[in-house]
Amino acid sequence: MSLLVVGSVALDTVETPFGRAEDALGGSATFFSAAASLFCPVQLVGVVGDDYPMQGLQFLADRGVDLGGLEQAQGESFRWSGVYSYDLNSRETLDTRLGVFADFAPKIPEGFRDAEWVFLGNIDPELQLGVLDQVRSPKLVACDTMNLWIDIKRERVLDLLQRVDMLMINDGEARQLSGDHNLARAARWIQSRGPRYLIIKKGEHGAILFTPTGTFFAPGYPLEEVFDPTGAGDSFAGGFMGHLAQCGRLEDSDLRRAVVYGSVLGSYACERFSVERLRDLTADEVEERVRHFREMTSFELPVGEEAGV
Repeated sequence: MSLLVVGSVALDTVETPFGRAEDALGGSATFFSAAASLFCPVQLVGVVGDDYPMQGLQFLADRGVDLGGLEQAQGESFRWSGVYSYDLNSRETLDTRLGVFADFAPKIPEGFRDAEWVFLGNIDPELQLGVLDQVRSPKLVACDTMNLWIDIKRERVLDLLQRVDMLMINDGEARQLSGDHNLARAARWIQSRGPRYLIIKKGEHGAILFTPTGTFFAPGYPLEEVFDPTGAGDSFAGGFMGHLAQCGRLEDSDLRRAVVYGSVLGSYACERFSVERLRDLTADEVEERVRHFREMTSFELPVGEEAGV
């Protein structure tokens, strides 16, 4: 049930119409681990500076996250600052300071190299490929990428696709990568380049899973209060991969349930700034929202229509 994540561990300064958080815990590996650790043990690989408040990550260790792969280097930690519009669907990056993350070269500890489930957070595709050279025989490798890498390192992104089982990206990135505005065609184009599975995230509007045999759509969970959408996509990935690692299978039914769990974890992440909601989230709360999700999306056909009458 070993689940490895390689990604950023950062400090975020975020402003939304509903408040502000300064130097809050952030980064793809942080959000992913906070969500996935509700399902199974997690092994985290990343780097922080000597200014990072390591005590803030203690809740991850208490929940079974192995921080043995988190390097603390001399220098400033990765920092990001941004402000969101009123509807929270768009944001403006105010500042990005890579610090020690600029020289990050993931070194997978020997004890992590046999991980069965691997998630490559949104980092340089060269580094993602380097991680794949270090792990041995994972059952599933999923990865994320972004518009920057598609723009400046497209060929390496395409090389990466040949070596992963699943890609998780948003709808804009799917269109950019494929060159096709139609998401269904874009998905098949991406799958033809290597990944058997593809998840296209559409923010508050949900996520679409494409497999070799079909398509599954899960809507976004409707929230009455949204404070900060930062990290929702990485929390989705953590919920998705955590559930798969917990059940240990890749049947279509498992993948579909994993999408729902991902959507649920992504929704919880938005309820407070940083990882604050995920910090005190319980497995019972997750299951309650999953049941509510099922009630919202379940329906029956009129009598006779199931048989085509």
